[in-house]
Amino acid sequence: MSKFVADLHLHSAYARATSKYLNFDTLSEWAGYKGIHLLSSADFTHPVWWEETKKKLKESDKEGFYEYPPDGRAGHSGVGTSPGAKFVLGSEISCIYSQGGRMRRMHCLLYFPQKSDVEEFNSRLGKRANLRADGRPIIGLSAKQLLELALEVNEKAIFIPAHVWTPWFSLYGSNSGFDSIDEAFGDLAKYVYAVETGLSSDPAMNWRIPELDNRSIVSFSDAHSTPKISRELTIFDTDFDYDGLLKGLKKQKISGTIEFFPEEGKYHFTGHRNCSVRHSPSETAKRGIICPHCKKNLTIGVMHRVEDLADKKRPEGFVAKNRPKYKNLVPLIEIIAQSLDARPISPKVVEEYKKLVGKIGTEMNILLKATRGNLEKEVTTERIIEGIEKVRAGDIMIDPGYDGVFGTVKIWPDRPAGGPTKNAQQILVDKPNEPKLQAEGQGHLGFD
Repeated sequence: MSKFVADLHLHSAYARATSKYLNFDTLSEWAGYKGIHLLSSADFTHPVWWEETKKKLKESDKEGFYEYPPDGRAGHSGVGTSPGAKFVLGSEISCIYSQGGRMRRMHCLLYFPQKSDVEEFNSRLGKRANLRADGRPIIGLSAKQLLELALEVNEKAIFIPAHVWTPWFSLYGSNSGFDSIDEAFGDLAKYVYAVETGLSSDPAMNWRIPELDNRSIVSFSDAHSTPKISRELTIFDTDFDYDGLLKGLKKQKISGTIEFFPEEGKYHFTGHRNCSVRHSPSETAKRGIICPHCKKNLTIGVMHRVEDLADKKRPEGFVAKNRPKYKNLVPLIEIIAQSLDARPISPKVVEEYKKLVGKIGTEMNILLKATRGNLEKEVTTERIIEGIEKVRAGDIMIDPGYDGVFGTVKIWPDRPAGGPTKNAQQILVDKPNEPKLQAEGQGHLGFD
């Protein structure tokens, strides 16, 4: 048994709205910066990317996992205290179909242990969809049919409904989803071992849903560029191979997760972007779901949708017993950007980021374990140290996201972080019921 850190929701340069620099070189490099042990290979249904995947990913000594570069070194950066990240063959697929008299849209994560599995799966799926059009293909199969097809190819296929609360493309989505896993998958529901929280929800919100009690709740980044990987992570406590990953999901062998602050997600509150209207669940209950300006329907936010489906005996703040711990964080590159009054993608921010991880080890070590003494010794700025400490303590303010608009985090209230919109509600983040992770320790979450 071992602990390993995984980000299993990624994309390649062949998916829509992604960075052209997403490739195995950059993914391996940034995995070293971040402290990640296992990544998804991403977009295995796209013919061009799959050919590159077959060519560049080689079998590793961990069965069902692959490595790049072949010698297993820790990326091109040399950063990190462990060998380079392994890859599992994974992809996201968009199902758009009609069921129960309604249009359904669900994004699904799918993983296989062998390249031959992917070859067979792509051959079958390619007869029903244009796989070349997008790295995340749109197919007319139902999510249940997609799961059935995957299991026919290999009974060890892993299927995870992605970002399950997103209004438009998810299992529980308010506009095109379902009210339960059984409704969506019928007799195959037993093969849905886990759900992904998405950026607009955290584990505590999902604990309120009884049908998730015996399923793993995982979090991944859904990164469309390499600096975004690790903004959400899952730490598994199981054997570091494909069978271990499968068992970890089935048996909930998870030590914890790293989370976005869900208020920062772009569908956390109910609202209407075009009219700059944003409502909390209590406001929605009072004012309804019609935009007061244009009279069109508001987009129902994740927080409100959770409230609709939650067990009423599990109110907001409910703490489930025997569930893995989690920690809400702001990515290091955003902390540095705010401390320098610069954009996260600016050269001076990236330079400072790489300097820090080069000296201290990995982003996760810096955010979770590094002491003030460590940071001062490595000659970073007092403002960055203060920012890291404020994020650890949850001493930040967020203008909650809504209707496709990301929430904006302010580490220092006197400094803008994108600026609030009309009717903005700043929330001082204070989560007394959140299970706390230790600030230091030897490998308590696998960041050693």
